[in-house]
Amino acid sequence: MKRRDFIIKTSQTGLVLSALGAYAYKDLELLVPEEILNTEGLFFKISLAQWSLHRALRSGKMDNLDFATKSRSFGCEGLEYVSGFFKNKAKDFRYLKEMNSRSNAEGQQNVLIMVDGEGNLADANLSKRLKAIDNHHKWVEAANYLGCHAIRVNLAGGVNEEDAVKSAVDSLEKLSEFAKGSNINVLVENHGGFSSNGAWMTKVFSKVRNKNCGTLPDFGNFCIRKDKDRNCLEPYDRYKGMQELLPYAKAVSAKSYDFDADGNETTIDYLKVMKMVKDVGYKGFVGVEFEGSNMSEEDGVKATRELLLKVGRQLS
Repeated sequence: MKRRDFIIKTSQTGLVLSALGAYAYKDLELLVPEEILNTEGLFFKISLAQWSLHRALRSGKMDNLDFATKSRSFGCEGLEYVSGFFKNKAKDFRYLKEMNSRSNAEGQQNVLIMVDGEGNLADANLSKRLKAIDNHHKWVEAANYLGCHAIRVNLAGGVNEEDAVKSAVDSLEKLSEFAKGSNINVLVENHGGFSSNGAWMTKVFSKVRNKNCGTLPDFGNFCIRKDKDRNCLEPYDRYKGMQELLPYAKAVSAKSYDFDADGNETTIDYLKVMKMVKDVGYKGFVGVEFEGSNMSEEDGVKATRELLLKVGRQLS
């Protein structure tokens, strides 16, 4: 058994036993949540996207260094960081060392860093694009130091579809060539604009030659254009989009917004999407990314993880 797995299993058992109090040991199976008794056998592992806790992090109720402890408390195994929550620390190796220490202590695997705000990689202006590529270099190095396998980038800045394809391919090849030396994958998420158009993304990735470049399909981000109030004006079929992005996937994001009385996501057919994930042979981490407002962030994370477990058991 790996040290990380041992820490997770023993810590979960300890939490359960301490909660039992005066209950007899023979009643253990009745009281232990099902997900603790049986999390083996799934075709994927469950990580936690830090964005799920963005309200707590932005308000100061939670610190970036608390992320590993929080993830373990939900029963997740991996960490998907957001660069904005430690944006001035990418080159601070003392701080990164502390992040590693925290994740190791909690038995968590550092999976990837979602990088935002570093420039537009699909911009038609070459000098702006080169600056954006250079801005991402420090995050490649930080990801390598943390033991992550990837960074997630955005393909924003394009105006004309065909020109944006050329710009995106050029940026991705340059950045992934740099990242190759650090053994880091460069992943693109469907994250608005052309990147939420699966057909456009297919054009991009059919031209990218570097094997360490791929996609991070998100179940929910299939809106190409929004109005000023962030209402979707141009949606893209999520299931068609997932089918188009998954062949290039090196990570997967399980977006969720709200749940019905049976624990199912109200807008996304998780069984359908996760079957697509399985059918392409994906066996890596699936990141819980709750983005709803009708329940607390913690309850949303728990509900999303529960749904992944339920669906995963049906498919495994």
